[in-house]
Amino acid sequence: MFRSMENPFAKPILVASEGEPVAPDPAIDEAALTVRGLTVAYGGSPVIFSIDMTAPQGTMTAIVGPNGAGKSTLLKGVLGLVPALSGKAAVFGAPLAAARHRIAYVPQRAGIDWDFPVRVADVVAMGLYRELGLLGRVSGQRRAKIVSALERVGMAAFADRQIGQLSGGQQQRVFLARALAQDADLILLDEPFAGVDAATEKAIVNVLRELRDAGKTVVVVHHDLTTVAEYFDRVFVINTRKIAEGSVAEAFTADALHAAYGGRLASAQLSELRAPAA
Repeated sequence: MFRSMENPFAKPILVASEGEPVAPDPAIDEAALTVRGLTVAYGGSPVIFSIDMTAPQGTMTAIVGPNGAGKSTLLKGVLGLVPALSGKAAVFGAPLAAARHRIAYVPQRAGIDWDFPVRVADVVAMGLYRELGLLGRVSGQRRAKIVSALERVGMAAFADRQIGQLSGGQQQRVFLARALAQDADLILLDEPFAGVDAATEKAIVNVLRELRDAGKTVVVVHHDLTTVAEYFDRVFVINTRKIAEGSVAEAFTADALHAAYGGRLASAQLSELRAPAA
């Protein structure tokens, strides 16, 4: 069985409502996210093959790889937004259906209907859906949550603005505020820095670091290799299959990047990418 997403102005997508039971495994129980053997196909053609991935609690992980490598598909497969041919995912040791309330997802901007007539505050209120229900009223403590989330991303002054009237960077901040209001333990973001200015990128990174330092787990589909070592603790390198995974020091290596990107990166570039910015 499937149900539609709870976001009323997202483009129609189906979400799996039930997850497979996960066999007891200490490594799975202790991790925020565990993926085992995940294979996803579009139109009968596999896009990612037998992916294993682990995101430990209290870390920030970058998912990197060339265009078409399956980075976004990996997140969507984990969330059940696209059907999997095989494999399973566990969130804090539980199946997706049992742990969905602990997950916040910030999709790519291209997947949003920006013409939907909704205010910034209403978008953030969607993060409180499980508390409010479909027709619940926002008042008191919940309204304070919305204001606090917008203040953290520097968007409180835009609370009454229609979401489509904002710049790309402002829209990304609002969707991060929605995740903050939800107070999820696992935050998944798909290309949050695409099309945003440098100030917005730094602001988003600072908020994500605060979440990590508070014990939350952050997983980001990321396209800019030059900032991986500066922004993230861990990296997952993919090109339809897992290439490497681990701490930045362990997995963000010349060999891994050569395997993922082939000749698209020169050797000189590879050595520079592994050094954090001063």
